[in-house]
Amino acid sequence: MSDTSHLERVAIDLGDRSYPILIGGQLLDAPSTWADLPKASAAFIVTNDTVGPLYAQRLANALAGHYSHIQTVVLPDGESHKDWQTLNLIFDALLGQGADRKTVLFALGGGVVGDMTGFAAACYMRGVPFVQVPTTLLSQVDSSVGGKTAINHPIGKNMIGAFYQPHRVVCDLDTLQTLPQREMSAGLAEVIKYGPIADMAFLDWIDDHLDALMARDPQALAHAVKRSCEIKAWVVSQDEREGGIRAILNFGHTFGHAIEAGLGFGEWLHGEAVGCGMVMASHLSQRLGLVDEAFVSRFTGLIARAGLPTVGPKLGAEVYLHHMRVDKKAEAGDIRFVLIDQPGNAIVRGAPDALVSQVIDDCCAV
Repeated sequence: MSDTSHLERVAIDLGDRSYPILIGGQLLDAPSTWADLPKASAAFIVTNDTVGPLYAQRLANALAGHYSHIQTVVLPDGESHKDWQTLNLIFDALLGQGADRKTVLFALGGGVVGDMTGFAAACYMRGVPFVQVPTTLLSQVDSSVGGKTAINHPIGKNMIGAFYQPHRVVCDLDTLQTLPQREMSAGLAEVIKYGPIADMAFLDWIDDHLDALMARDPQALAHAVKRSCEIKAWVVSQDEREGGIRAILNFGHTFGHAIEAGLGFGEWLHGEAVGCGMVMASHLSQRLGLVDEAFVSRFTGLIARAGLPTVGPKLGAEVYLHHMRVDKKAEAGDIRFVLIDQPGNAIVRGAPDALVSQVIDDCCAV
């Protein structure tokens, strides 16, 4: 187990909406983790039927000294449940228990739980405080940080949501020890992402320490989570609502979201789709003359070593393009891609449909 004496903090600088990300072991049970949060009589822990049995009671015990009433809301697990019907389970619990606008929500789980809890917090009584307690690698390094909240629509991923910042993000690294290996690999996709878009030295470090990360070495995980959060914090502090530079955090996501929507949400994990999508985006970057074949080959090899797919499902180029046109980065129907301008630097730009179709055909299973 990790040690709280090695607690790391990363600050999200957003003026009066700034908040800390706490990173370390044994944070779930430490009273200091939950100090100085908004005062309220009630707290609601929102989790799912996989994470809840592991950690919900521990979190409730830790919060007992801060809130007189603690309620747990258990959602069904999986991306396929990231919808209005499941979101309403949160509202049903809040309204049924007479929650007021000071009630604090705690999102205990992965990215789906975090996104839906944050969206519920943004909407309920036009905004109540919430805290992110991510328990997957993907949510610790990406989805819990930055205030993006949303649910899916059958036509597009995360198309209905709001920007709404948490009051704190608590990354207890010990929760990663119970993560299934497939989920671990999915999280590594979002860790790897930060290298080519912002920090090639970090990509070199990941390359050197991938075996340790796969084995869940606490020191390696601590560094990976901290550096990922530092990069995301740097980007979000400049562009909270994705009007500019924040879009680079979506490297691989335009292809990846098309895979998720085309297959049906939940068939591939989000990180698996993003990992494959980054391979496809790196190929498109090469075809546009932005990076060389050596970079694409090295990057593809790293994605494969992380246990992620490097060959996309053969849905047909038209299916991919259809879903890409409803991507949030699309402008007037024109698809915008996050591409690697040179290793360590990303840009957002368009590309001819014919070239994109060629990349899709070349990168997908026969």
